[in-house]
Amino acid sequence: MRRPNTSAFTLLELVIALAIAATLAAFAIPSYRSHIARTHRIDAASALYRAAQFVEGAASDGVLALPPGLDQAPQFGTPVYHVRMLPADETNGGYSIEATPAEAGPMREDPCGTFMLDATGQRGNRNDVAGSMPTSSECWNTS
Repeated sequence: MRRPNTSAFTLLELVIALAIAATLAAFAIPSYRSHIARTHRIDAASALYRAAQFVEGAASDGVLALPPGLDQAPQFGTPVYHVRMLPADETNGGYSIEATPAEAGPMREDPCGTFMLDATGQRGNRNDVAGSMPTSSECWNTS
């Protein structure tokens, strides 16, 4: 009696396929997460530049608040960073703007922390969470 010709995976083939998938996931997931974090950082930096452009244009009006859309990053949707103006003092040249990670957002424990930009063009970061602070160029790197 002949068996019909059946094609199916053997247990060995299944184990090999799972091992390959696990290896790919082990490299892909951290890379994806770092890409998403970099994208959020770029959103924060561009939000600060948009807000600075608005403030420079509205400087004669004495504006101290940012309009909706300029007060968050990304500009539309769920905010990952909250953008706000700080009052003028003798060191910031007239204004300072900061982008703080949302408390419930994906960047709340990011080493770059809060992004800051002032009227003199000085940019920097402040990390309120304990941990190592990357250099400003790492946080603001958009390439």
